[in-house]
Amino acid sequence: MPQLLICGEQTKRTENRLRWPASFRNGGRDQIGIPGRIESEFALTRLDARFNPITTALGVLGMPGLTAYAGLLTVGKPQPDETVVVAAASGPVGSLVGQIAKIKGARAIGIAGGAAKCAFVKDELGFDAAIDHRSPGFAEDLAAACPNGIDVYFELVGGVVWQAVLPLLNEHARVPLCGLTAQYNNPVSDDGVDHLPATFMEILSRSVTLRGFIVREFWDQRPTFLDKVSGWISQGRVHFREDIVQGFTNAPEAFIGLLEGRNFGKLIVKVESADHKWKTA
Repeated sequence: MPQLLICGEQTKRTENRLRWPASFRNGGRDQIGIPGRIESEFALTRLDARFNPITTALGVLGMPGLTAYAGLLTVGKPQPDETVVVAAASGPVGSLVGQIAKIKGARAIGIAGGAAKCAFVKDELGFDAAIDHRSPGFAEDLAAACPNGIDVYFELVGGVVWQAVLPLLNEHARVPLCGLTAQYNNPVSDDGVDHLPATFMEILSRSVTLRGFIVREFWDQRPTFLDKVSGWISQGRVHFREDIVQGFTNAPEAFIGLLEGRNFGKLIVKVESADHKWKTA
């Protein structure tokens, strides 16, 4: 879901309409606007000193962060000593999911692509284990990291990752579903097999709760989310990484790289001049 962060200065002419910097939100999607020409249906979200750096409004303290926080705690409901697994664990959603799971006393197992991302997930984010989905023995590695099965699987990817997770789900496991990046461009499985009947059978026989959601459903949790996560960041309990691409002309290639997993952390395209000074209200 693309987002836009607009920075600028408030003037008397705009004081009843705008406070800068701000992000635009409308129905869960951030919108492009022009100062002085904002239509009434746009909602402005004022940013304060908690957003430091200000780009966190697009990542760990923005829509991805709220997705992780609300999806895990409302749908996943991790309990102490349970095993929580999350795919795309080095990204803005997955990285926070695992760190919150640890704060709640659960084991966090991250799935990522490549040795560098796996090292980041385990060594810098503090996950209990990180599994490389590109490894030929991925399914076996995941099973070894989850000897007691999986109680919560936060689904962001689908595809072969889901197929490796499915046999490990415990009875009454919870699966928050908010993304299927492996299937956006190819909805048919790579092996040509229809896995849906077997998936439904596993969900039925293990009494698994699978709940799809869009983050706008949980927008009312935003104040609590901001207080909690900004506090965890200041305490050093939550860490984040941003992958900033310079120049609007590089946005298409950056987006393609996002879908292919080339980004490392929250992907942000920086379009303003290098000497612009960002400020918080």
